[in-house]
This record gives sequence, structure tokens and C-alpha cells, in this order.
Amino acid sequence: MLSDSPPILRNRRRDMLELAVAYGLILLVIWTPRPLQRMVWPVAAIFIAAVAYRSFESLKAMGLHAVNLLRSLWVVGAALVMAALAVIAAQRLHTLHMPGNPVLFVETYAGYAVWACAQQFLLQSIFLARLLRLVPSTNAAALLSALIFAVAHLPNPILTVITLILGLASCLLFLQYRNLYALAMAHAILGIAIAVTIPGYVIHNMRVGLGYLTYVRRPVTLAQSPHRLAQP
Repeated sequence: MLSDSPPILRNRRRDMLELAVAYGLILLVIWTPRPLQRMVWPVAAIFIAAVAYRSFESLKAMGLHAVNLLRSLWVVGAALVMAALAVIAAQRLHTLHMPGNPVLFVETYAGYAVWACAQQFLLQSIFLARLLRLVPSTNAAALLSALIFAVAHLPNPILTVITLILGLASCLLFLQYRNLYALAMAHAILGIAIAVTIPGYVIHNMRVGLGYLTYVRRPVTLAQSPHRLAQP
């Protein structure tokens, strides 16, 4: 029985179980058709919140603190530079599709910015935190975290490659600075840059899972906003 096992073994089993169930629920949400998807995602959110609460040690352990924030802000600057270069390239290629004014920009992408922060929390505080205890190498834990993060973006080829590369980079940076804020901001910046520089029909409006496969390119009318990010 689990209760008769040594504490280290029990903790490893719990880490594996929490990781497997959390990731399984995320994949279930991604691959469940609507409207059933709306009933599945609250289950996933509640389970992940319960896991985070049960394993809570401190805000510092989760990277939600001011330590090393200033030292890690160069990551945000690097993201801004990459985003600016992407915008310039998109302007020259005539693929840039920005909202018409700053207010519309905020209305369009504020929700995505929050979701980007949530994804970074999942990657570092749920996936990486457990894999660091399950595998002997920190680099291997970072790579495995990036891999499962990227797989969750299948079958979108562009997002899968991007999330694998940037997911690995963010895990390695988190191991160095142990600060989540700069990584979350960089994630939001780069995600929005991808949304406004790559045409929606190419990236399927950043959909993943079943949403990517069922994407249908529709003609844009004056009554519709071409800039809204689609949900998975």
C-alpha cells in the first residue's frame, strides 16, 4: 500500500500522479469538442489549483517574488527586441495585422496576456517543479518540461516548434533566476507578436488540438474583428 511505502517513494508517486493527471486533463480540454469542452476545462482548472495549493511551499519557491526580478528583466527586453524585429519583417512582407488603436489592442490581447502568464505557471510551477524531483538532471527536467509543453500545442506545427525552443529556454532561465514574472511577461510579448505578424490562416489563429483541425478560414466582414485570438 502507498501508506506503507518510504516517504521518498510516496512523494515520487504523488509527483508522477499529479503530473500525469494534470497533463492528461489539459490534453483532454484541448482535444474535446465544444460545447463539451466548456464542461471539461473547469475540472482541469480546479485539479491544477488543488495540486498547486497542496504542494505550496512558498511564493519564493514558485518564483512569485521580487528576488532576481531586476536581474532577469533583460529577458523582457530581449522579447521586446524580437517582437519589434518580427513586426518590422511583417510590415515588409505585408502580413502585419494590428488592431486599429491602443484601446482595441488592449481589449484584444489582455485576455491572452493573462493566459500566457497561466501557461508559464503551468510550465514552471507544475511541470518543471515535479520533473526536477523525478529525474536526476536539471537539464533533463528542463528538456522534458519543454517537450510536454510543446506536445500540448500539436498539431499546430509553428506553435509546436516555437514552444519547444522557448519552453526550454524559459525553463533554463527559471532554473537560473527562480523568478516567474519576467518569463511570463516575455511569453505574453512573444505570443502577441506571433499573433499580429503571422496571418491567421497560416497559424490557424493560434489554435491547437482539435481547434486547429477544425479551423475554417472565413471571409472578414466590417462587423467582425480580424484580430481576435481564437481559443483552442
